[in-house]
Amino acid sequence: MNGFDDLLNYNPAEGQGQQLTKEEYSAMRQAEREAVFELSDNTALEVAGDGGKFQQYLDVQSTFDRYSAVNALLIMAQKPDATRVADFDTWKGRGGFIKGKSDISILERHNYTKEDGSPGIGYNVKKVFDVSQVDTRRMRTPAPTPTRSERQILAALISKYPLKITGVDDLPDNQGAMTDLDGSILVRKGMEFSDTFRSVAYEMACAEVAADPELSPEQEFSAYSATYMLCKKYGADTKQFSFDNAPSVFDGMDAQEVKGELSQIRDAADAISGRMARQLEKPARSGEAR
Repeated sequence: MNGFDDLLNYNPAEGQGQQLTKEEYSAMRQAEREAVFELSDNTALEVAGDGGKFQQYLDVQSTFDRYSAVNALLIMAQKPDATRVADFDTWKGRGGFIKGKSDISILERHNYTKEDGSPGIGYNVKKVFDVSQVDTRRMRTPAPTPTRSERQILAALISKYPLKITGVDDLPDNQGAMTDLDGSILVRKGMEFSDTFRSVAYEMACAEVAADPELSPEQEFSAYSATYMLCKKYGADTKQFSFDNAPSVFDGMDAQEVKGELSQIRDAADAISGRMARQLEKPARSGEAR
């Protein structure tokens, strides 16, 4: 349990039964937001200081790849084994029943108008529940997730890539793939699925994190981390990945700077995964496995 769980689960109808004033309610909501932001800051620093925790964060972010880095940190801090979350009304609308009162607090962005009339962006705390916290016996059975072959996954990875991808017999130092001077990707032929996917995804991730082919160590780490997320999502082997050097990469960064780096990793993986998803969602041609 987090130290501020009682605050986050506070129900104004309980306790002394007093009706909150508008000012009291506003102060309560502000305290709630501050507690959630503090949790995200603390978790970001924990992730930055420990390679194992950093890898755990990447696992959570790869599961919730449509969520922001901040919300992935919050899910990790409160329920790292979560697999699918939704708010109370969503689960209820699907026929689910929430078991117990343990919720997960994340942040939901909203637009508003400031006093001077200019647009502003704010965040509200949103309570969600993992599917493991829901009685699903009366829920409608969701459509099964389509099974994708390794060939389909690789085809989606290279399809619509803006630059040329070419298979070659050999590469220097036995590399799996490398980016040529013109930005095209050369891929060594004859590799297994995981090696091919990992090698090509890394070159693509490098292009996402920096326009300059000469990447800094921090940018190389971001591309490496994004590649890990993509491998986790699409079933490529991740055993050779190690994040023991994570603390040295984040050394000297404050929580906001760490979040910025995590967002860059998330965005690089999302750019590639989003393009892949659009290809995988297309109806399979006649004769192909569905």
